[in-house]
Amino acid sequence: MASELIEALGELAKEKHVDEFVLLDRLEQELARVYKQILKLDYEARVIIDRETGKIYVYEMVGIGDEDPETGDYEEYEEHDVTPDGVSRIAAQTAKRVINDLVREAARASIYDEFIERRGELITGTVLQSTDDFTIIKIRDGIEAELPHFDTQRNPGERNEKPANEHYQHNQRIRALIVDVREPNSIAASGTRYVGTRPSIIVSRTHPDLIRRLLELEVPEVYDGVVEVKSIARESGSRSKVAVHSRESNLDPVGACVGPKGSRIRLVVSELRGERIDIIPWSEDSRTYVANALSPAKVSNVYIDEDTHYATVIVPDDQLSLAIGKEGQNARLAARLTGWHIDIKSASLVSSQGGIKQKVESLIDDDETEDEESVTMCQYVSPDGMHCRNHARPGSRFCGIHADEEGAMDEEDNGLLI
Repeated sequence: MASELIEALGELAKEKHVDEFVLLDRLEQELARVYKQILKLDYEARVIIDRETGKIYVYEMVGIGDEDPETGDYEEYEEHDVTPDGVSRIAAQTAKRVINDLVREAARASIYDEFIERRGELITGTVLQSTDDFTIIKIRDGIEAELPHFDTQRNPGERNEKPANEHYQHNQRIRALIVDVREPNSIAASGTRYVGTRPSIIVSRTHPDLIRRLLELEVPEVYDGVVEVKSIARESGSRSKVAVHSRESNLDPVGACVGPKGSRIRLVVSELRGERIDIIPWSEDSRTYVANALSPAKVSNVYIDEDTHYATVIVPDDQLSLAIGKEGQNARLAARLTGWHIDIKSASLVSSQGGIKQKVESLIDDDETEDEESVTMCQYVSPDGMHCRNHARPGSRFCGIHADEEGAMDEEDNGLLI
């Protein structure tokens, strides 16, 4: 029976592509744990499997001398043979579980080695299963990925990589971006739920780089690097803005991405389930870039403050709501795209409260002179040097929030404060 066990283990190891010696070592460790529980041993157990005959020996490692109070170890151990009857039967049952664990670990290690360098790549697969918390996507035979969409409030340690407007059906083809690969050695220590049975590869449908990869797929100029995607701002499932730049002066980067009659960008929009995508030209000039980012709104003027990184944008009255967008979405995406804090004002507001333009220009030119009649912005400056962006009250240099500063500054000017 013993020799038959060794032969069977050798055949299984060869069939499952597992090292036979690694299998035997793991089997000895697992059997030691099992027999300590079965035999209710007071000390640790040690199992030895004879590599030639396959005979199994179980020993209790009895400590000799005094126990170390910190580590609980002994200086010496004495082996007591406690090998029970039917040891091979239990070994066969344990071997099956050990082999399955080894095969699973080997598969995870192989997947990790292959896909850890492919983070940021686009993959195509089919939906195998979709639950309330995640969707399993088959990349190829034996390789699966997880698209998590947990409720992050109830599960703060999890992810949500699915747009809210998307729902998946069995066998549906889907494209996603590889964002992470779980390391096999860290899986056991992870606090993630059911992580041992979930795929190692994590993909996303919300990441901004998904649009970049889809453009590379549909636009040859982007794939070749002639057209460069400079920046992406995205609210997945709703709307995105993409800034592009051409390395060739005679090539229109926006036209290349949109394609004839919108054919190229339409394929990207279709893959993103109707998500609206604005392609805008990137510019080295910050004023031009901010104006382009607010597209489709028409911008009259842009004034920037390099020190605070604020951009004040003047738009015609009929373009104000379009520039801001529904619930501020257009302005919010433009700010993310450009990296500027954007303040949008209508032309009528500027003309009725004159001086905004002059004030902004004075900030740009670092002009220290201040015309008392042209000041319409609150003059409050916080301890960290940030200017208040509210309008001053009529006849005052401060807004309603900082109105108390008026008297304090007057007293300081009159020498009443020390």
